[in-house]
Amino acid sequence: MQRLAQFDVSRQFLTRPGKIAAQIGFGVFCAAAMVGLRSVLDVWAPVSGPFALVYPTVLLATLYGHWRAGLTSFILSFAWAWYFVLRAPYSFTFEDPTDPLRVVINGFAALILLFFAEAFREAASRSMEEIRAAADRRLTLLNEMEHRTKNNFSLVASLLEIQKRQISHPELIAPLDDAVNRVRTFADAYSHLAMEQEEGTEVAMKPYLELLLDRIERAALSNSVTLHREIEDIHLPREVAVAIGLYLNEALANCAKYAFPEGGPGTIAVSFSVFEDRWVLSIEDDGLGAASLKGNSTGLGTSLMDAFAGQARAQHSRAVRARGYRVELASEE
Repeated sequence: MQRLAQFDVSRQFLTRPGKIAAQIGFGVFCAAAMVGLRSVLDVWAPVSGPFALVYPTVLLATLYGHWRAGLTSFILSFAWAWYFVLRAPYSFTFEDPTDPLRVVINGFAALILLFFAEAFREAASRSMEEIRAAADRRLTLLNEMEHRTKNNFSLVASLLEIQKRQISHPELIAPLDDAVNRVRTFADAYSHLAMEQEEGTEVAMKPYLELLLDRIERAALSNSVTLHREIEDIHLPREVAVAIGLYLNEALANCAKYAFPEGGPGTIAVSFSVFEDRWVLSIEDDGLGAASLKGNSTGLGTSLMDAFAGQARAQHSRAVRARGYRVELASEE
């Protein structure tokens, strides 16, 4: 219905003569459609309501073909109804002395309908253009904000790197490295979206997650860890896509840090499944499992994953085994 409300028969034509020809042609088409329908109705109700179908014909022609289409359909359909339907048939003369006034009133009413239909169409068209312009401005501002956010994250990471070089206490190096990696992850998430998504506010998740997994596998996982993936595609809002990507990065970073310390061998399985309008992201490893949680279950990583789950409007769950660990992010129903 929304697409039908925005239909304009002359929109695809670039030149003014082409637009005018399309509008007049559409008016002729509407008048011909009315003649065909009237001819069918005359089988059951001959000469009844001779001008009844002129009004919807003028209305539809004007709404979708501008005033030229409305005026064309009015002239053709009104003249046809007068000549072929109104008594006396096949003539512009009148049998009933009240018919001349009836013709004038019906013609005037149809022209009033044409005027208001054109005014409504113009107002609706201006409103749609204003809405599109506002949406374009918001999208431009959103892209600019994402670009600035990425640059700010990169700047923070660089400042942390500088600060790290000035620290003389070795025990502080690892926390700073962890902070730098997280900040760079945030920057990468926004950078990926800016590069991979040309337009629109939704993100195709399969290419986005595949690219993210490739980068994480190269940068964070040792050669002894095998990464299996099974990614289904769905389009999600940008803010949800960013949260899912950050959640996935944090989960894999935890696998590399705790499940397989010192580059131990193992397997990680990543699954992103789609069930109608729901999606589920799961990350499962066969690493140290419960043995890796000592002192880590309430750390910064856990808090970040909870925050990302909230941003993704999803439920976050964990399952710990003697060997192996599984986290799951499932969209709310």
